[in-house]
Amino acid sequence: MARGLSLRKYNAIIPLLSSAVRSYCLLHTHKSISVKGKIGVPINFDKEGKYLDDTVSLFHSMVRMKPIPSLPFFCTLFKTMLSMKHYSAVVSLFQEMRKLDIPINDFVLNILINSYCLMHRSDCAFSLLPFYLKSGIPFNAVTFATLIRGLFAEHNLNDAVELFKKVVRENICEPNVVMFGTVLNGLSKRGHTQKALSLLRLMEQGNTKPDVCEYSIVIDALCKDGNLDAAINLMNEMKQKGIPPDIVTYGSLIDGLCKLGQWEKVRTLFSEMVNLNIYPNVYTFTMVIDGLCKEGKVEDAEEVMEHMIKKGVEPNIITYNVIMDGYCLRGQVDRARRIFDFLINKGIEPSILSYNILINGYCKKKKIANAMQLLSEISQRGLKPSTVAYNTILHGLFEVGRIGDAKRVYAEMLYAGPKPDICTHSTVLDGYFRYGLVEEAMSLFNKLERKRENTDIAFYTVVLNGLCKNGKLDEAHSVFEKLSLIGLPLDVRTYNTMITGFCLQGLLDEAKSMLRKMEDNGCPPNNVTYRVMVQGFLRCSKFSEMRNFMKEMADRGFSFDSSTARFLVNVVRENPSVLDMIPELRSENKY
Repeated sequence: MARGLSLRKYNAIIPLLSSAVRSYCLLHTHKSISVKGKIGVPINFDKEGKYLDDTVSLFHSMVRMKPIPSLPFFCTLFKTMLSMKHYSAVVSLFQEMRKLDIPINDFVLNILINSYCLMHRSDCAFSLLPFYLKSGIPFNAVTFATLIRGLFAEHNLNDAVELFKKVVRENICEPNVVMFGTVLNGLSKRGHTQKALSLLRLMEQGNTKPDVCEYSIVIDALCKDGNLDAAINLMNEMKQKGIPPDIVTYGSLIDGLCKLGQWEKVRTLFSEMVNLNIYPNVYTFTMVIDGLCKEGKVEDAEEVMEHMIKKGVEPNIITYNVIMDGYCLRGQVDRARRIFDFLINKGIEPSILSYNILINGYCKKKKIANAMQLLSEISQRGLKPSTVAYNTILHGLFEVGRIGDAKRVYAEMLYAGPKPDICTHSTVLDGYFRYGLVEEAMSLFNKLERKRENTDIAFYTVVLNGLCKNGKLDEAHSVFEKLSLIGLPLDVRTYNTMITGFCLQGLLDEAKSMLRKMEDNGCPPNNVTYRVMVQGFLRCSKFSEMRNFMKEMADRGFSFDSSTARFLVNVVRENPSVLDMIPELRSENKY
């Protein structure tokens, strides 16, 4: 776990509280609060808390008052700061409260725990638990739901589940629907749908019964897994239990059905929703529009948009972006541009995503000048161009061979931002290698490697591929040998890149050695691996070895792709005796 966090070290902090008030609830309701200052002027939290400096000044004014305002005022101030996402400021002011011996309560502690968790510092959040014991404050479900959510956010799934089990097993506090929902959501979002479903079944048998929120979480996970039948069955179950689905439930099912192109079932669900007085909102309609666009049915998508407008539901920028993306996917970037211009004329401000979609559309059509013009317009409208936009432009420039412009755009990113990411560096390196600028590519690679900045196995694979294609096999092998030393796990693409390099140079023994090495390291070859090897044998007229490889290939369920088949046809055309050397080729449809 990150920063050495382990639940074992908190066993002393989270003791059994069999005699504690386990049903203690944190659901306080706070009205709008104002505090009178020294001159009797009311201090309104909504106005004063708009900016961090004002909020901190308000805190310091409060602690100087005689008498000091009661604790609910501090709670409201901290809650305001939390909503402003000033998490570190909450921590700092809490420390000042402790120095001034201002009493604390469970509400303050939970806000502080939440702040630490939102900063991805669950280790610090756990360190606050002794305050509960020292102050005689009973643990409650909100505290542990927050800690569990923090662990999930830091990808510490095992620890999150273990903490939940500990709370239940040792009766530390009574889990409520929020805590169950937090665990269900954490499991579902990380692909553990069956575990989430099992937990839902446990809830059904326990004291804390699931409501529409918990069912909707699991239904959404099933839909994302493509298991629509199970999702629909679960919705029918909840209806039989007297729990009516809401718009979130229907939204998940509609989204899942749209992705599978099951439009009749989508229409049925829409009708069912309306009959239950649940009316589709902009997000529901946008799901349908997105599904149609993904299938290339953009005209149908526009009809749905017209229908939603007639029903009084105004499309938002996301809806328009989906339509624009649909046209770009079909290569109709001019129609996408008309949607973009319509937005501006209507007074709807395009988002960064709107620009990214159009820039990508122009680059795919090799209309780089239009893409560059859009990039400059972003800044003119007071927006900040995204790294994605720059990456798309860079890729487009290299595609059309405008190396100088690509270098200028990359230099602009390094100088003024946005900060390049791993995709940026990989795009530039790939472009340099593609046009034979090996020295410049390796100079950039060495600089990035020294910084250990934005490097992963995909980044190194770009470098290996570039070196191999430029005939620098020794340098590529040297880079490859370093990968295990720096702790990067090698994937099938990395191995395939090296095998391709060896085969292109006619070094079939080295290629076979690399193939065995990848298998020994637990990385099974794929269809690309065998395709490259077979083409290598064909290129070097090693037909007997190719015959053995073809048998191994067939035994593993792999087959030739079109490029290998064409290669083979050309070889046979030039040397018909190959068919006699490899009789398997005469078998119909075997390869």
